[in-house]
Amino acid sequence: MESEDQLVQRTGRGIPSLSGGGLRLGIGDDAALIAPTGRSEWVLTCDQFLDGVHFLADSHPPDSVGYKALARATSDIAAMGATPRFFQLTLALPSDKTGAWFDAFLLGMGRAARLMGMRLAGGDTTKSANVSISITVLGEIAPGRAVTRAGAHPGDIIYVSGKLGRAQLGLELVRNKLHRLPRFRQVLGPHLYPKIRLRLGTWLARCRVPSAMMDISDGLSTDLSRLCRASRVGARIRSSRVPCVAVPPSVSRRLRRLHLDPLQMALNGGDDYELLFTVPPRHVRRLRRAPGFRELTPIGEITRGRQILLVGDDGTSKLLKPGGWDPFRHR
Repeated sequence: MESEDQLVQRTGRGIPSLSGGGLRLGIGDDAALIAPTGRSEWVLTCDQFLDGVHFLADSHPPDSVGYKALARATSDIAAMGATPRFFQLTLALPSDKTGAWFDAFLLGMGRAARLMGMRLAGGDTTKSANVSISITVLGEIAPGRAVTRAGAHPGDIIYVSGKLGRAQLGLELVRNKLHRLPRFRQVLGPHLYPKIRLRLGTWLARCRVPSAMMDISDGLSTDLSRLCRASRVGARIRSSRVPCVAVPPSVSRRLRRLHLDPLQMALNGGDDYELLFTVPPRHVRRLRRAPGFRELTPIGEITRGRQILLVGDDGTSKLLKPGGWDPFRHR
């Protein structure tokens, strides 16, 4: 079994961590030294990723665990319109996960770091009975440009990026032990290797298009509720406008007993890491220049009341309660 110092050295080789881009001193010392690269504000977030709660170390590919651990933490930076710069990694591993499993983990996290232009600034390692990952991400944004959850106003249009429920569909394949079948590899992608909307988030903030914004990490029904609560408003969304996951026939047949409902997965499925944002009507025209505009969907509008209503195809409305991921409610 390797020592802690050897694990740290392997981490430094596997994940971008050399000085540069404002990082004066990275891993290997008591603390990191970071120098801002100009007049800017720092955006700071942290996230935990735990075996048995957020992933299954013996089922999920280790490279996807590394990739997703960093991606989901960085999604919060994208949700405020900032550019991620550095991250710190606190990692606890059982002894049997310090060999090939750890190498694959580093491969996935290193790939995510390179894709998002980030450097590892430091962290900590220790031994534990289960894999435990905690990541702190530092992002950068121009002063006054960060977009929060608290700016939505009645009449603003509600937008989401991408299709929702795709990660939930992938999770169902893992739960039912179908994730190793090659035919389902593409369906599993959004669950194992989510793509973070960094370019869209930074564009929206730079061009001052949204009035409020956050990422969809715990399901649209839950995260829209959070945005509305922070902004002290309500919302009305149309079920026919929610961009839902397309369930391939081959998946439907294998998971027939689950009676998969694309709309319910879109409303309540977690881990999509798409952007949810509100746009004043006067800014809608400007939004057409956004990167990936064709993947943006207006699903409803902000209202004065505090309720969130889901309008069906027949025009009837019902209260939409938060039904997404809650670690204290789910097993």
